[in-house]
Amino acid sequence: MYIKRHTKIIHYSLKEIKGAGKGTQMKTEFVIVTGISGAGKSCAVNVMEDIGYFCIDNMPPQLIPKFAEICEENDDISKVAIVTDIRGGTMFLNLNATIEELKKCGLDVKLLFVDANHHVVKQRYKETRRKHPLFDVTNGDIDKAIDAEREIIEPLREIADYYIDTSLMSTSTLKENVLNIFLDTPSDSMTISCISFGFKYGVPNEADLVFDVRCLPNPYYIPELKEKSGLDKEVRDYVMSFESSQTLQTKLFDLIDFLIPQYLHEGKSQLVIAFGCTGGKHRSATFAENMCEHLSKNHLKARVLHRDVNKDKK
Repeated sequence: MYIKRHTKIIHYSLKEIKGAGKGTQMKTEFVIVTGISGAGKSCAVNVMEDIGYFCIDNMPPQLIPKFAEICEENDDISKVAIVTDIRGGTMFLNLNATIEELKKCGLDVKLLFVDANHHVVKQRYKETRRKHPLFDVTNGDIDKAIDAEREIIEPLREIADYYIDTSLMSTSTLKENVLNIFLDTPSDSMTISCISFGFKYGVPNEADLVFDVRCLPNPYYIPELKEKSGLDKEVRDYVMSFESSQTLQTKLFDLIDFLIPQYLHEGKSQLVIAFGCTGGKHRSATFAENMCEHLSKNHLKARVLHRDVNKDKK
C-alpha cells in the first residue's frame, strides 16, 4: 500500500441539498467516473460530453457535494459526469463515503468503473510515455504502481453501477459501450447489452452472464457462409435451422425472462449477456441478435454489440 488510508469519514455540509430533498424531486443525474489509470476514463467522458453531460475531470471527492449543490440550483444542468481517481492522492480515499452521503441526501448518483488488465495498462503507458500517478511513490516501478492502484481502487469496482473493461476494446467499441449505457437511458432503468465474442480472443470481463454456443453447427465450414456473419440473414437462418439451436434459444429466453425481474428487484442498472463461439462471427452473433430482438419485443432497453465480428476479415 503506497497511500495511507484515512478511516475518518468527512461529514459534508449539504444543508441546501437536504432541504431541497424534503420538498422537491432531485432533477440532476450524477455519474461519477473512476477506474484504473490508463483504462480509458477520458475517452469515456468525452463520449458522455458529446451526448449532453456536463463533464469535469479530476475533481477531489470532497468537492463533489458542494458542486452538487450548485447543480441542483441550476436548471440548465440536468446530467453531470465527474471523473475522480487516484490522481487525487489521499483525497480520493474518501470517494466511497462521498457517494453514500450523496445518496442519503436523495441525489441520483451512479458509479461508472472503467477497467483494463495489468498488461494492457502497462503497454498503454509505454506507448504514450505518460507517467503513472503512483510512479514517484513506487520509485518508477510501473508494475508496482499499477498493482498499488488496483489494491486501492478495487472496493469501488465491487459497488459500481456500470462496469466497462477496455482490455480488448478499440476506441470505437468503447464509445459504443458508453453510448449503450447512457444515451437516452433513464437513470432508474436497466440497460441490457447483448454481446457476441470469440473465445479465441478472450471472454469479455464485463459480462454478467456468459453462454457458450460452440456446441452448435458452425457456418464457418459452409463455403457460401464462411465470409458472412450472424448479421446476415443467410447465416442466422442456417444456425437456427437445427433443432438443437432452437431448443437452446428457447431455454435461454426462458432463463433470461426469469432473471431480469430478479435483477431489477435488486436495483441492477446494467446487465451484460455475452454469447461466445470460436471466432465471434457466426453462432454467437446470431444468438446476440436474436436475444436483443426478444428483449426489445418485451419492451426492455436492449442493445447489441458484436465485439469480434470483423476481426477475421482480410
